[in-house]
Formats: sequence, C-alpha cells, structure tokens
Amino acid sequence: MSTRAAAPTRREQILSEAARLFAARGFHGVGVDEIGAAVGISGPGLYRHFAGKDAMLAELLVGISERLLTGGRHRVAAAAGDPDGVLASLIDGHIDFALDDRALITLHDRELDRLREADRKLVRQLQRQYVELWVEVVRELHPEVGEAEVRVAVHAVFGLLNSTPHLAALGREATESLLRRLAHGAFGALSG
Repeated sequence: MSTRAAAPTRREQILSEAARLFAARGFHGVGVDEIGAAVGISGPGLYRHFAGKDAMLAELLVGISERLLTGGRHRVAAAAGDPDGVLASLIDGHIDFALDDRALITLHDRELDRLREADRKLVRQLQRQYVELWVEVVRELHPEVGEAEVRVAVHAVFGLLNSTPHLAALGREATESLLRRLAHGAFGALSG
C-alpha cells in the first residue's frame, strides 16, 4: 500500500501555477499563455479546463474558503467535547494552510475585489462560517469574555497566522512552533 499522494490533476496543476503567478505579478499582470506555459500546454489549451482567468481566480478563492471551512468542521467534530483540543486542532490546521498556501493568502488580499459579486459574496459567507467555528470554541473556553471581544481576537489571530507571506524564513518547523505559541498566547490573553 503506497502512502504517496496522488499526482495532481492537470486542472490542479493549472490552479497551482495560476495562484503562484497571480500572487507574484497580480491578476492583470499574467496572461493565459504564461499560465499554460507553466504547466506545459498552450494558453488556448487552458480553455478546455476553465472559461478564463476569472474562472480560475474564482475557483482558487472560493475553493480555499470551502477547504478551510470543511477542514475546520472536521477538526471540530474529531475533537468534540474537548474545547482545548478543538482550538489546538483549529490552530494547527490554519497554520498548515498559512504555511502551505501562502500564494492564496496573497491572492486573497490583492484580488478578492476582482471576483464577480456572486463569487465574492460566497467567499465572504464561507469565511463568516469559518470564523463562527472559532468564535464558538473560544467562547466555550472563555465564557467570561463577550462575543465581540472574542470575535476581534479570532480575527487578530487570523491576521497573525495569515502574515506568513511576509515572514522571513525560519524553517517550517520553527515557524510552525512560533505561530502556534503566539496564537495560543493571544487567546490566553483573553483571560488576563
């Protein structure tokens, strides 16, 4: 039995390269020919997989929001009944995202407004649901703290964790450890 992950599909390869290129040079700074060349197909060949660059951007930003929410829900269910375990798992999952998908963080920051209104609303809706997972567990751990303060703390921790595209290289293990301590410390400060 092999433990190796399946090779990415052509569509996944295209999305990965599009995210990298869009993050590096901006959505309008990248053409379909460049994305195609990065995955070894012609620019027009991309249209067999996507209607255009806008569709790639939407799939990237809606897709990561869906993955974060789904992953968060799985983590909450897996550690149910243990709020400390749930929070630790949510933090670890978000750190993995922040370290593995830095290009998507940059892309979200710079290009969210370029999405069609319906896609932008969907991203925001998914993000609100993801925030609520965190707010619920942090309120369970800190019932003495008001909901508004907890919500601000959750957003502040997201800001901290999502700063990874701007961090100097410490190495993955050291960065992961530091981010974990900082996130737990931020939530611990709610009781102070």
